[in-house]
Amino acid sequence: MESIGVLMACPMNPYLEQELHKRFNLHRFWKVPEKSAFLTAHSNSIRAVVGNASAGADANLIEALPKLEIVASFSVGLDKIDLAKCKEKGIRVTNTPDVLTEDVADLAIALMLAVLRKLCESDRYVRSGKWKKGKYMLTTKFTGKRVGIIGLGRIGMAIAKRAEAFSCPISYHSRTEKPEAKYKYYPNVVELAANCDILVVACSLTEETRHIINRKVIDAMGPKGVLINVGRGPHVDEPELVSALVEGRLGGAGLDVFEHEPEVPEELFGLDNVVLLPHVGSGTVETRKAMADLVLGNLEAHFLKKPLLTPVV
Repeated sequence: MESIGVLMACPMNPYLEQELHKRFNLHRFWKVPEKSAFLTAHSNSIRAVVGNASAGADANLIEALPKLEIVASFSVGLDKIDLAKCKEKGIRVTNTPDVLTEDVADLAIALMLAVLRKLCESDRYVRSGKWKKGKYMLTTKFTGKRVGIIGLGRIGMAIAKRAEAFSCPISYHSRTEKPEAKYKYYPNVVELAANCDILVVACSLTEETRHIINRKVIDAMGPKGVLINVGRGPHVDEPELVSALVEGRLGGAGLDVFEHEPEVPEELFGLDNVVLLPHVGSGTVETRKAMADLVLGNLEAHFLKKPLLTPVV
């Protein structure tokens, strides 16, 4: 398979890049100065694209690669891939579900604790020497808080199970009610937000879920509510979130993702009720290797004409 052209959309994982280089004819798209000329020159040799949450395969890239057979995403999210165009052209699409579920769910709980117990601010308090001058402020208990989850898929369910261990009542919103779920279902997000202390975004990013967290939802949460986003940045109307936090209309936020990554609104930097992470939901050594192995396994299965491990299209 060394002659098969594979286009890696952006830098994502050293192990994955190394293995792709060993097994295929790897092209690193981010290192190409003249991308249009490159695509023209390699239009008949590139048969696979590897993308992630930052860069994938849009309609223009797909049209520029007439021999493209498969897009393998180093991510569970598919919002950077034009799925309709892939279906139209018979291009296979895979992602990396399940292997990252536990890490993302762990991080969601960590963000809840970090925001409510002010862990980051407490750490800074000790490091700065302020503890010698007086005790730290009291914070907010997590156990027993009402947790609302938007998107009760693999990750949402894993978050719910973890929150239950803290005696948290769970409720959720999703496109349809899930009969197998024992949690209370709310048919709209505003109603869910009004009936929880912590609102967690864990759904896929689609046109329907873009800015699903808007001013109405934020106002329904109120000045004691906490927003946790481990989904995608564009799930949240970021200017509305910033103004609500600055004005005290929302109690706090734990954010692993942002609308225009890696740009983060500077107004958030000075707030001690906000915890900011650089999109590291699946960022453990173990999980990133498992994700890479899944990408490699899907590519090899496709080119060996075997069933794909995690097919989407």
